[in-house]
Amino acid sequence: MPESLIANVSDTAFWVAHYRAVETDRPDALFRDPLARVLAGERGKEIAEEMPLSFFTRWAIVIRTCIIDEYIHFALKQGIDAVLNLGAGLDTRPYRMNLPSTLLWIEADYPKVIDYKQQRLFDHSPRCRLEHVSVNLANLDERRALLESTKSRTTKLLILSEGVIPYLSVEEVRSLAEDLKALDRVCYWIVDYHSPEIVKLRRRFGIQRRLQNAPFRFTPADWFAFFRERGWYATEIRYLAEEGERLQRPLEVPLLYRIFVRARSLFSSKERREELRKLSGYVLLEPAKH
Repeated sequence: MPESLIANVSDTAFWVAHYRAVETDRPDALFRDPLARVLAGERGKEIAEEMPLSFFTRWAIVIRTCIIDEYIHFALKQGIDAVLNLGAGLDTRPYRMNLPSTLLWIEADYPKVIDYKQQRLFDHSPRCRLEHVSVNLANLDERRALLESTKSRTTKLLILSEGVIPYLSVEEVRSLAEDLKALDRVCYWIVDYHSPEIVKLRRRFGIQRRLQNAPFRFTPADWFAFFRERGWYATEIRYLAEEGERLQRPLEVPLLYRIFVRARSLFSSKERREELRKLSGYVLLEPAKH
């Protein structure tokens, strides 16, 4: 694969959409996303075929999709009236999920992503009040204008930032966390969690090299302490390995990898094996109450 195939973080959205389309084609699919293939196109398939550890990425995207879907349903039961999807990419939840028709769902992303998505989904209708906002979230003025506009239209807001936080710097996440904390309408924030070891594994297996134009950058010494210090507390965390077991969809590992993992586990402590089960997951954050 040419090093430039993924030119920036936005290109990873094609990769994610491809695996959601693959899951949709399974007879035992954990979710159905019929528009995923429309959005992924051949580009998503090309990226997937050239990336290392495709079996893991495919599984991780499926499990994370299920986790986030369930978080959204939970938030709806708690009375949220709007979702702000930051860095929405090629997500199709407003089209495929069972959502209240009165729910306001705002998708925010770069103009080229929004334009592409609107063109591809022109003939399809969402199940809720869907709006698109072209914005560079790294631009403080643009982001704060978006948040101020959203604040005036909602009373209970869910923030979704799937596949966004890992690609930001520590300073960028600090700024975003503080801006969202200042937005008194926010009830929940769905955030990716990756342990420091994930970055090491990505380097070891060549994923970081393939994604040199979109590397993981958010590597705080203590992930949970970082958010607590900015007024955010974990209401719930769901780890991919544990959720895979709950959903009866364990990671399908090729034979050679399976032999390697089993051999290594013989020399690992119980504590170490438990750590490996908690390498990655998704967290439902709540703002601290004053």
